Amino acid sequence: MADRYTSEMIELIRNIQSIDYISPEDIPEIDLYMDQITTFMDEHLHSSKRFEDDKILTKTMINNYTKNDLLPPSFKKKYSKEHMILLIFIYYFKNFLTISDIKGILDPISSNFFSQNEGLNLDDIYQEIFEIQLGNIDSQVRDIIRKLKKSNETFEEVDNEDKRRILTKFAFICMLSFDIWVKKTIIENMIDNKMDSKKKK
Repeated sequence: MADRYTSEMIELIRNIQSIDYISPEDIPEIDLYMDQITTFMDEHLHSSKRFEDDKILTKTMINNYTKNDLLPPSFKKKYSKEHMILLIFIYYFKNFLTISDIKGILDPISSNFFSQNEGLNLDDIYQEIFEIQLGNIDSQVRDIIRKLKKSNETFEEVDNEDKRRILTKFAFICMLSFDIWVKKTIIENMIDNKMDSKKKK
């Protein structure tokens, strides 16, 4: 039964399809200073903030990423388009992975494709990944809506409508959380297996 709660949740889920993202053509071709980068990121990813005063990217963050070898050093205090691409990847990864894990993911990308004049470069990689993710968003939305409807079928034996709504919401949150945990575990295992293979050499 599509009640008000379900309708509102479906609308909320579908809003994911219109969330801000940085398309390849939006990334400046010219080198930028640090404050220009933070302004660019804040303007283009504003809708992904949970709270208005949240920071998408700060100078301190950029310095820490460089210090921890997630980001190659700037050239004469300017950052290239490829720096920007790495910062976009870091922005998404840092929401659920440690700095060490992000480094494990980005190290082979940076070492093989950063500042490459021949063959694939980071610009090409971002374009490919962007298109994959853009094409996948609809199926992700359908899967989340399926989980919502499944959660609404739980705890049918509870007569109290308010208590049942609390439980169905909890079931929905648990389903989403387990999905995140499974995917995060797979990513971590991929990183760990790669690190183990390096140790064996």
